[in-house]
Amino acid sequence: MSMKSDQPDMNRRKLLGTTLAASGAVVVAPGVLLHGVAGAGTATEGASSKHRWGMLIDANKCADGCSACVDACNQEHGLTSHGRPETDAQWIRTVKLRDLHTGRENRLVMMCQHCETPPCVDVCPTGASFKRADGIVLVDRHRCIGCRYCMMACPYKARSFVHETLENQSINQPRGKGCVEGCTLCVHRIDRGELVTACQEACAKEGHNAILFGDLNDPESDLSEALREHNSQQIRADLKLNTGVRYTNI
Repeated sequence: MSMKSDQPDMNRRKLLGTTLAASGAVVVAPGVLLHGVAGAGTATEGASSKHRWGMLIDANKCADGCSACVDACNQEHGLTSHGRPETDAQWIRTVKLRDLHTGRENRLVMMCQHCETPPCVDVCPTGASFKRADGIVLVDRHRCIGCRYCMMACPYKARSFVHETLENQSINQPRGKGCVEGCTLCVHRIDRGELVTACQEACAKEGHNAILFGDLNDPESDLSEALREHNSQQIRADLKLNTGVRYTNI
């Protein structure tokens, strides 16, 4: 039985690259573009190692019953429920951590941790999983063959597999059936020069301010200042992945 692939062939990819170059879009890495947006202060260069984007999440400020960050992420990237929670795409989720000795519970949000040495990239056989120069870990859906090795390798269970045919997609994030995907740190916003993610924005609107996004390499950024002022932790620090997402009060 033959199977029809919805992945573009190489000729189409070359044509797409030529068209984008002519229109002023800049290819940063496979599947990642800097779009020329009027008035957005867009850079003309690709992702740079002078930045490393990350987050600090305060577990004490993550309110029980709140789903603002999850809802905002879903809306921003066009993630919809198909009535099957076990297979629905989920880029950010709420989890509870329980200390086995004290019984204390913490509620926090979990997403791709954007590791400095990401296991998902190490195991990907096609190079679909990759890390940009600015530390953002992404998936190129044109190279993804759906093997799901990256899902098995991720210690944070931070990736989803697209089971359904997709319709009415968000222009912010192209997606593909049969591909793996996960949190992008709202890379489309970063490439437009916006320094706030959808989840942080929604959390702030609710008045919780549990999520702080910024540049880990900039000592003057709000994120760097917060990390100097507060003790923070990495989830599974024993793996020595040097995650871009840190937590406090857990």
